[in-house]
Amino acid sequence: MAKEISGYVKLQVKGGAANPAPPIGPALGSKGVNIMEFCKQFNARTQDKAGKVLPVLLTVYTDKSFDFVIKTPPAAVQLLEASKVKSGSKEPNRIKVGKVSWAQIEEIAKDKMPDLNCFTLDSAMSMVAGTARSMGLTVEGQKPSAQ
Repeated sequence: MAKEISGYVKLQVKGGAANPAPPIGPALGSKGVNIMEFCKQFNARTQDKAGKVLPVLLTVYTDKSFDFVIKTPPAAVQLLEASKVKSGSKEPNRIKVGKVSWAQIEEIAKDKMPDLNCFTLDSAMSMVAGTARSMGLTVEGQKPSAQ
């Protein structure tokens, strides 16, 4: 018999750095989840990704037990790392703050592929390039044609 779901919680937590302090504690405490148990499980599963921001989808059941799925880091965070910029532009249409190459975009698209709602690498690259442009990053070179 399947457990009955009482709700979902979406969080963005740094890998290996979950603790019961805000924002994690209040978000999980309001659902009745054992906060320390979540922190232990999350930190154990994300030791290899320490310091990276990771989205988490937590499913809470009526008996206060939980499951969680760890997603890949957001494209915006990966683009900031690739371009070595601290933050995006305040006016992305006027002020450009950095550059990324199509090779970097392809690497990010391959990494993000399981979490994106697209079927081809070409469309995933277009989505990541759009994110880059909206952050004020210039995409250098010609887009490689789809094979």
